Amino acid sequence: MVVVRLLVVLGLAAIAVAFLLYLFTRDRRYLRFIVTVAKLVVVAIAAVLAYFVIERVRLML
Repeated sequence: MVVVRLLVVLGLAAIAVAFLLYLFTRDRRYLRFIVTVAKLVVVAIAAVLAYFVIERVRLML
């Protein structure tokens, strides 16, 4: 679960920095970066949680 927390914290930090940069510069590439980071964080978290589920099922068999 430490990995999931680390991914969430790092993802939120990257999104916060990009949003602040967008507010100061009004450059739309930062908004695209926010969307890309959010997608990657969701995919990474889903992969880690799927690994945890597979390990749990494997131990039960």
